[in-house]
Amino acid sequence: MTTQKRTYLPEFKQEAIPLWKSSGKSASAIEIELGITQGLLSRWKRKQEQNWVHAFPGKGRLMPEPEKMRQLERENAILRQERDILKKAVAIFSSPSR
Repeated sequence: MTTQKRTYLPEFKQEAIPLWKSSGKSASAIEIELGITQGLLSRWKRKQEQNWVHAFPGKGRLMPEPEKMRQLERENAILRQERDILKKAVAIFSSPSR
């Protein structure tokens, strides 16, 4: 039997942390009430404390800095391909004809 990985929306994560802080209950009690795996609430809290604004970017999304870097690397690769094509074209047209 295979287990399916559960994913949670960023809004759910952001609402679960204040619920834990304001309720006065332990993390494990809140996790049982919410039906989440033990230890997730603490992990989400740590992640939120490390990077408050972009703590939960979502599935498949990168934080702004890595996303910008990825876009620049992709643009750089395209520009290199264009340059190589132009170099080959110049070499073809500048060679003496037979």
